[in-house]
Amino acid sequence: MIRPILIHPDPRLKKICDPVGQITDDLRRLADDMLATMYDAPGIGLAAPQVGVVRRLIVLDCNKESDGARRPVAMVNPEVVWRSEDVSTYEEGCLSLPNVFADVERPAEVKVRWTGLDGREEEEQFAGLWATCVQHEIDHLDGKLFIDYLRPLKRQMITRKMEKFKRAQASGMVQKA
Repeated sequence: MIRPILIHPDPRLKKICDPVGQITDDLRRLADDMLATMYDAPGIGLAAPQVGVVRRLIVLDCNKESDGARRPVAMVNPEVVWRSEDVSTYEEGCLSLPNVFADVERPAEVKVRWTGLDGREEEEQFAGLWATCVQHEIDHLDGKLFIDYLRPLKRQMITRKMEKFKRAQASGMVQKA
């Protein structure tokens, strides 16, 4: 099921998410819905708070290979356990900030530990776009948006733009982000 994506500013996007205790069928359904929503948007990552659920769950698929094969990953209670000293800069966007992009500097590689939907603990080292995406999504779980890395004036300008976008959307002038 495709779920509506919250648009900034929305107070739910700034909340620190609660850890997931048990892996349940409801949680698996949420992950499936989030993947469907992410692919439909289209995007490469989505965090539970972006669909109004304040739980530590993210999904991502940064596979941009020409064969089009998907590599969906769902992470429950993800945490970065190692960061490289090397950094990289990517132009980031966010499904909760439609048509907004900005360069963000982050560690170039990270090692992440999480629980899979099967209940097993997993750990993987990510680089490139995957590293950027997983850090971006984990930030959502801590109530942080990519624009929080920007200068205050730029952040305020983007927030005003999003407020205007939401008003236009509410009045029916904008169909979909």
